[in-house]
Amino acid sequence: MSWLFLSSGLFLGWSLGANDAANLFGTAVGTKMVRFATAAFVASVFVVLGAVAGGSGAAGTLGRLGAVDTLPGAFAVAFAAALSVFLLLQRIGLPVSTSQAIVGAIVGWNLFTGRPTDAKALLQILSSWILCPLLSASVAAALFLAARAGFPRVKIHLLEVDAWTRAGLLAVGAFGAFSLGQNNIANVMGVFVRVSPFPETTVLGPLRASSVEMLFLLGGLAIAAGIYTYSQRVMRRMGTSLTALSPLAALIVVLAASIVLFLFASPHMERALRSLGLPALPLVPVSSSQAVVGAILGISLVRGSPVKPRPLAQILLGWAAAPLLAMGISFLGLAVLQNVFRLPVTAADAAREGTARGGGCPCPAAPSVR
Repeated sequence: MSWLFLSSGLFLGWSLGANDAANLFGTAVGTKMVRFATAAFVASVFVVLGAVAGGSGAAGTLGRLGAVDTLPGAFAVAFAAALSVFLLLQRIGLPVSTSQAIVGAIVGWNLFTGRPTDAKALLQILSSWILCPLLSASVAAALFLAARAGFPRVKIHLLEVDAWTRAGLLAVGAFGAFSLGQNNIANVMGVFVRVSPFPETTVLGPLRASSVEMLFLLGGLAIAAGIYTYSQRVMRRMGTSLTALSPLAALIVVLAASIVLFLFASPHMERALRSLGLPALPLVPVSSSQAVVGAILGISLVRGSPVKPRPLAQILLGWAAAPLLAMGISFLGLAVLQNVFRLPVTAADAAREGTARGGGCPCPAAPSVR
């Protein structure tokens, strides 16, 4: 039963790989500087590394937004987010954000269970939806201006420029995939952290993994599967639909988006900034789609190139629709699980029925996220 409940998180990870993760190599693939097979391999490896190595920061914020405390409840929340992404992306064709979908699904759980939504955590997340594209646009614009000013002074043969650009796209794409795994694994497995079915320590050959690390490893592999199986079309759309990009501009888009994702995900960066008396960004899952779109718009404004209004409107519509649809599906799904299948969607329900975690065994203490 535990694996059945985890399947919705794996489905959400697949959806994230098919949509959000593709954005980091979309401009490279769309400008034909990097082959899709190469981009998919690099993105898959580094997204898994990022998920396992440092995904706990953003997951903690989602945990404060809504403390889902049973496996059936977590299943319903993750499934609502995944289904909303699938319906909007695959059936309607709207690019969507898994970050916004999971937030809407968690708020739907809060509404169904009568739990309060943490106002501070919600405000941090909502503010990041505005700050992320603005910050990405600013970083991309600054990098583009610096590159445009410095490039004429560097005497490099055209073929060398092409080779360096390809290598740069792969390098910043790898960095972006690592940052994405670090930041967005919270969307995929964050709601399962409190109710993880894995033991506190799992032995994997010579390695030992904690319960949370096992969850994040599974989520990272699901994201990688989504990248390989369905991201190619999204890469090409994101890379070419908004505006025409040169290879250098494509590299800057990926680098700017990667920097922003890293800033919203790294506890080490947060501590370093605070130790210097500088403001730090909240550790929240942000949308790679928003970061990439913000970077593309920032470069477009600097160089005065037009942006196609219809694709931009579709992207904005998808961002608005995802949390609302996920909230509704989450509420409805929880009602079905509780009233039709008689499954406990809260720990209080499980205690009353003498069962927990959807499988009839005592509910363990929640694993820590550090």
